[in-house]
Amino acid sequence: MRYFPLGDAAIVVEFDSVIGPASHEKVRLLSTYLDFHSFKGMVEYVPAFTTVTVFYNPLVLRYAEAQAKLEEAVWQAKGMQLEQTARNVEIPVCYGGEYGPDLEDVARHNQLTADEVVHIHSNAEYLVYMIGFAPGFPYLGGMSERIAAPRRPSPRLVIPVGTVGIAGMQTGVYPIGTPGGWQLIGRTPEPLFRPDMKPPTLLRAGDKVRFLPITEKEFESWEGREG
Repeated sequence: MRYFPLGDAAIVVEFDSVIGPASHEKVRLLSTYLDFHSFKGMVEYVPAFTTVTVFYNPLVLRYAEAQAKLEEAVWQAKGMQLEQTARNVEIPVCYGGEYGPDLEDVARHNQLTADEVVHIHSNAEYLVYMIGFAPGFPYLGGMSERIAAPRRPSPRLVIPVGTVGIAGMQTGVYPIGTPGGWQLIGRTPEPLFRPDMKPPTLLRAGDKVRFLPITEKEFESWEGREG
C-alpha cells in the first residue's frame, strides 16, 4: 500500500497494483469509513479498481496532514465489517444480430462459434468493481480470457443505450448513448442509469452480475413494458 499526491489538492491511497477481490474489499472498506467519518478539509473521495483518491482543501490541510488523516482512516477501516449490501443482479441480454453486430467478429477472433461466445459470457459471474466513465457504467471483473477481444480499430460515434461490449479482458454495459470502440455483442432492455433513483444506478460496487440470454421477441416485449 502506498500514498502519493495527485496535484496539489488530492491524495491517492493505492492498496495494490493488481486488480482483484482483496484490493476491492479494501477500497470498499475505506470508502464506507469515509462516508461516515469525513475529516475537516476533505472535499470528496473517488474509489477506483485498487485506489481511493481523496480531494481536500489545501487552504485547510497540508499534504502531510491529509496523509496522516488517511493513514488513520485506513487503520480504522480495517476493523470494520462491510454490511451485506452486495446483491446478485441478473441482466437480460439479446445477443447478436442488430443488438450485437460484433458477436461474430469476437467469435472468429477466438476461434469459437457465436453460440459458444454467448454461453461463456452468460455463464460467468461478474463482480462490479466500480461505477464510472458514464453514469451507471459498471466496471466488471470475471470475464473469461477465452472470449477476450481487442477494441475496434475505429470507434463508433454513438453506442446505443444498453449495449453490452467487450474490450480486451473487460466486459461492460453502456448505460447511455456515447462514442465507443468496444466490440458490441448484445444489448439489454434493462436501464442501468436511473436518474429518478438514489443512487441513480441499477448496479453498485460489490454487486454480483450474471447476464441472462433472451430472444429478440423478449427484448421487444420488455422494451414495450418499460415504455
